[in-house]
Amino acid sequence: MSIPSKYDASTVENKWYDYWMTHKYFHSTPDSREPYTIVIPPPNVTGILHMGHMLNNTIQDVLVRRARLQGKNACWVPGTDHASIATEAKVVAKLKEKGIDKNDLTRAEFMEHAWEWTEEYGGVILEQLKKLGCSCDWDRTKFTMDDDMSESVIKVFIDLFNKGLIYRGFRMVNWDPQAQTTLSDEEVIYEERQGNLYYLNYNIQDSDEVITIATTRPETILGDAAICINPNDERYTHLKGKKAIVPLNDRVIPIIEDEYVDIEFGTGCLKVTPAHDINDKALGEKHQLEVIDIFNANATLNSFGLHYEGKDRFVVRKEIAKELESKGFLIKTEQHTHKVGTSERTKEVIEPRLSDQWFLKMETLAKPAIKAVLEDKTINLFPKKFENTYRHWMENIRDWNISRQLFWGQQIPAYFYGDGKDDFVVAETIEKALELAKDKSGNTQLGLESLRQDSDVLDTWFSSWLWPMSVFDGIRNPENEDIKYYYPTNDLVTGPDILFFWVARMIVAGHEYKDQKPFNNVYFTGLVRDKQRRKMSKSLGNSPDALKLIENFGADGVRVGLLLSSAAGNDLMFDEALCQQGKAFGNKIWNAFRLIEGWEVAEIEQPEYAAIAVEWYQAKFQKTLVEIEDHFSKYRLSDALMTTYKLIWDDFCSWLLEMVKPAYEAPIDKKTYEAVVAILESNLKILHPFMPFLTEEIWQYLEERTPEQALIVASWPELKPYDSTILEGFEFASDVVSGIRTIRKEKNIAFKNTIEFLVLNNESQTKGFDAIISKLGNISNLSYTTETVENALSFRVKSNEYFIPANDTIDVAAEILKLEEELKYTEGFLKSVQKKLSNERFVSGAPEQVVASEKKKEADAVAKIETLKASLNNLK
Repeated sequence: MSIPSKYDASTVENKWYDYWMTHKYFHSTPDSREPYTIVIPPPNVTGILHMGHMLNNTIQDVLVRRARLQGKNACWVPGTDHASIATEAKVVAKLKEKGIDKNDLTRAEFMEHAWEWTEEYGGVILEQLKKLGCSCDWDRTKFTMDDDMSESVIKVFIDLFNKGLIYRGFRMVNWDPQAQTTLSDEEVIYEERQGNLYYLNYNIQDSDEVITIATTRPETILGDAAICINPNDERYTHLKGKKAIVPLNDRVIPIIEDEYVDIEFGTGCLKVTPAHDINDKALGEKHQLEVIDIFNANATLNSFGLHYEGKDRFVVRKEIAKELESKGFLIKTEQHTHKVGTSERTKEVIEPRLSDQWFLKMETLAKPAIKAVLEDKTINLFPKKFENTYRHWMENIRDWNISRQLFWGQQIPAYFYGDGKDDFVVAETIEKALELAKDKSGNTQLGLESLRQDSDVLDTWFSSWLWPMSVFDGIRNPENEDIKYYYPTNDLVTGPDILFFWVARMIVAGHEYKDQKPFNNVYFTGLVRDKQRRKMSKSLGNSPDALKLIENFGADGVRVGLLLSSAAGNDLMFDEALCQQGKAFGNKIWNAFRLIEGWEVAEIEQPEYAAIAVEWYQAKFQKTLVEIEDHFSKYRLSDALMTTYKLIWDDFCSWLLEMVKPAYEAPIDKKTYEAVVAILESNLKILHPFMPFLTEEIWQYLEERTPEQALIVASWPELKPYDSTILEGFEFASDVVSGIRTIRKEKNIAFKNTIEFLVLNNESQTKGFDAIISKLGNISNLSYTTETVENALSFRVKSNEYFIPANDTIDVAAEILKLEEELKYTEGFLKSVQKKLSNERFVSGAPEQVVASEKKKEADAVAKIETLKASLNNLK
């Protein structure tokens, strides 16, 4: 089989991925082996592959492939999330292009369009993950809106409701006017923004007096229900019990007193708008104020907005400020920086809004999850620093708003049968709901037509928090074979931004429904940033096309590039040069493989240098394997890769192959060749999780293999004892070889020219590597001496001195002249440094590190002068 001169990633990757899929290496079913399970953080069904996905899924694939090589039954469950808000927004936009308004459709009609869109565009990202080499069990692919997944979600809702943990309440919620749905507190991102503080005068009823308030939202005055003053504020004592008149709509409102008001902020007076501020709502309930909602669902003003009805809130803000100023109500405006809540999904500024919503009580549910991570340590977070974040969220947890005003999602299984606040039942089917409604109401005449299902759907996270269980049907069938075998899963790889949204909630759900953790370890990746430390984003144009990177550098090159500087929890400064480095590494390995395959093998005796080289590398491999195992145990995957990288690039390609390489046109002995091939195979095994395609290609070239012998299902190398003394001996010998090569380079002594070599063995080093030194230094005669050799070039390694007799290899006179000039320069340099150090003002006044640097220069110069003098003595 001829070996191509160049490695072509594009043909190799498709070939081996198809081969792996055909032979079902990724598929897992329960058996007697130890399971190793990962569930994918389900990307949005609307998503396409970006750098964050690439990093996250590369890490998962590394872990899964290694587990497979370790003989474990590896199962990586893929899937997608229905992403209620994001997907519905895309469907609405698509309908708009066709001239269709979502509001003109029934729920069933909209869902038809949503499923049509999902089937056409959804799941693209999973196909893209195959290009990266991800070895997911595609037969197990799940979607959070699959029938069985939805059934699990509904089952959990009903169970929690029956336990008294889910309730319906009229609350102030975060409203996204663009998506027209409520959001949980955790989905609101607070940003500092520059705004204005508007000072407005309110007339006092039956008086010429005015009271001045400061507000950041002048448009909301149309919903004012009161003016509030602090009872301890002497400035306003005379206004107690009086009433004020709201500008523009002339509504009369009471002036109330409450210590909640901050005397120091603004004017010390507060306008109270219970429908549009969480704190105002509390004041409104306490003082029994009227609630006036001035906004439509899309944040335009409603009929309470006077002549601004139908206009957007921000347009109204500008226009109403002008009107208030022209009519003498607005007396001044100041710039003001404050925090504004925005929707995590749509980036829209959220509105506080009063509405009926469904909530899950979290305080009791959270306790086992807190204990698991922070006390019992049954779940490990990597890096550990995220335990503090986890503690903060979980110990300050609030009830979870789980309802959303959307069509796309699992519809809440609550059925209303009357107009009363509590006239509803919760059931899996409308038929079951009818039975419950008859019992609850006492009205046996109720029919199916009397019931109306809640139009809201459940928060997307309410389905994904069940993911590690629901993908194995563990909610509907809690004793099935899959859930008993694969749960709890082993590792979860995700971003720290969803530590609370997803990770913490899965831990809560796992303890509630399986009475145990959902996973053992959580590995948090960092954000992928550009070279300037900016977050990757479409708007900045700094996010490369993931598939284009794979096309340019190969999947293996991109995987290596991503992992080389991606320590757990730390942001990755992405640079395409890293992918180029990964590609170059692949080419280096390919060329090393071609070199080995190009050797002629003969039944000849193994040279001493080859035997030593093989023994050294086998020990080096074992030492490195211990380091790699340690890195994996601590989830330092970039360190594991870098350790593997150095072993193969430096020790294998640069040292071992050079040491065993036969002379030009000479054969290699069979024993050495077979040992080198076995070593290459071991290298391929530890590299396979990082570079699956290249390693499988070389593995299959080395020998005719059956499907059962493919690298993907080979065995991870075993840890074996090794002799550390041979490693120490090599370190010394490699320094000697480097010294010889330096002299050859400096003196232009061609490598083809053999040289003599003498050793003054003051260090009493082993002579075991003499054969290696002789080969790599092209030495004709290596001997030991008890005296300094005159008329020779020399260098030192520790206290050993090495000599290369000058003979005819160099111009002695010219070399002496060169050394004398260098000595003269170094002595002059030393004097200048010592002069500076003898200056007390410099030593006492300069920074400590500057003085230390000068002292190091002095020591280096003294050592160099000693070496130069010794070299001159040897030549004279």
